[in-house]
Amino acid sequence: MSLLIDPEIAARVDRLELPFNTYGVDPYGASKQHLARLFTAFRFLYRHYFTVGVEGVEHVPARGRAMLVGNHSGGIAIDGAMVITSCFFELEPPRLAQGMAEKFMAQTPFMGLLATRSGQLTGLVETAEHLLHDDRLLMIFPEGARGTAKLYPERNTLVHFGSGFMRLAMKTRTPIIPFGFVGGGEAIPTIANSYALGKLFGAPYVPITPWGVALPAPVRLELTYSAPMTFEGSGTEEDEVIEGYVEQVKQRIAGLIEVGRERRRKALAWSRGAEDEARIEGEPGSTKKEEQR
Repeated sequence: MSLLIDPEIAARVDRLELPFNTYGVDPYGASKQHLARLFTAFRFLYRHYFTVGVEGVEHVPARGRAMLVGNHSGGIAIDGAMVITSCFFELEPPRLAQGMAEKFMAQTPFMGLLATRSGQLTGLVETAEHLLHDDRLLMIFPEGARGTAKLYPERNTLVHFGSGFMRLAMKTRTPIIPFGFVGGGEAIPTIANSYALGKLFGAPYVPITPWGVALPAPVRLELTYSAPMTFEGSGTEEDEVIEGYVEQVKQRIAGLIEVGRERRRKALAWSRGAEDEARIEGEPGSTKKEEQR
């Protein structure tokens, strides 16, 4: 067993209900070893570095096809990483949420292979449809790269949603579980996006933060899932019908963002209050110390 893999997490990977072959690789290229290494690293980020608050994860089905649809928050895909991690650690049995990565990742050395071995695939409609027919858990960000490009003042807003996810959900009769992610814009407070640097690295853009590079700060994050939404139809309906359904999902996600923002405010206020109380108790001659005496 690799030193970079926690045995407990490796055992949890073994409990994923996926058709791994004798080499520990599933039909889409996900590798048990890579997943164990990934979640060993992500557990630290999830539990300690960021401290992720999660509510409503019981709405994610234990088995069967489902589509997790939410907002992008932050200059890089912290949100996707934490959604994947929550489904792995919070669900029983654990599930692997599989996202549709931006196409540029497949063209980036090592990144494409790493993404595939971790169960994250290039954003092709055909691949997404196959995953759902195989009863997988699909993660979708309808804002696309426009979502991660939000600047700090826009961090909790929503930009245009593509409609492809809705047509796919209707065609495959897949329930949509909306989620709202809050805190990514504080972890990576983007003040500008460099499209020139992005072109150099083969990415849509490179986010610029007050400290220069897009290294995330250790802030509290909130992830809120809601009850499934289902839409009847074949997915071939008129654009105005589909757009109306998309707007319903978008409004649900907007509400979840507000729920997460309020929960985050309360958590941070409690944390500051606890720190203040601890500091006061530690001061010489404090009232609480006198009362204890």
